[in-house]
Amino acid sequence: MEINLELLKQLREETSISLGECKKALEESAGDLEKAKEILQKKGAAAAVKKADRETTAGIIDTYVHSNKRLGVMIQLACETDFVSRSDDFQLLAHEICLQIASMKPIYVKEEDIPTEELERLNNIFTEQAQAMGKSKEVAEGIVKGKLEKFKKENCLMSQAWVKDDSKTIKDLINEAIAKLGENILVKKFVIYEF
Repeated sequence: MEINLELLKQLREETSISLGECKKALEESAGDLEKAKEILQKKGAAAAVKKADRETTAGIIDTYVHSNKRLGVMIQLACETDFVSRSDDFQLLAHEICLQIASMKPIYVKEEDIPTEELERLNNIFTEQAQAMGKSKEVAEGIVKGKLEKFKKENCLMSQAWVKDDSKTIKDLINEAIAKLGENILVKKFVIYEF
């Protein structure tokens, strides 16, 4: 199949992924731009899984201070090499994550960071609330599960919808960067300062 060069150029500009990968995705999607983007996103997630065990010994500290000087964020974003940590793409990713943290104020980096005691406490509160509504046991369990999932999505950075494109989570954004840069990338920690 012959690929339309304008379409290839557009896909490359929109995703910043290599021309070779863009061409493969367009061939696989029979020239459908949206399907090609989905293919690239899935490949990015698969690449992230493959690289997840690789050690991250380089990285940067990035900050954001809101214009009113009453809110600041500091993040430690790690990668595998100094070469990638100095790249514009990596530094832009760090800044985007800082903006996300300033906007959505997560408490944890990922769901695994939530203490078991906190989950048990919330489970008990949500169970009491569901029982107070007079719901059956099955319905109450569904309500509790739903409220716990909502808590995780709102309070864990990696699970949050990206403020600039709510069709992606922060995890998706990082996975795209992993696919593009070819290295494992991790948010090690962040701090929010606020008056």
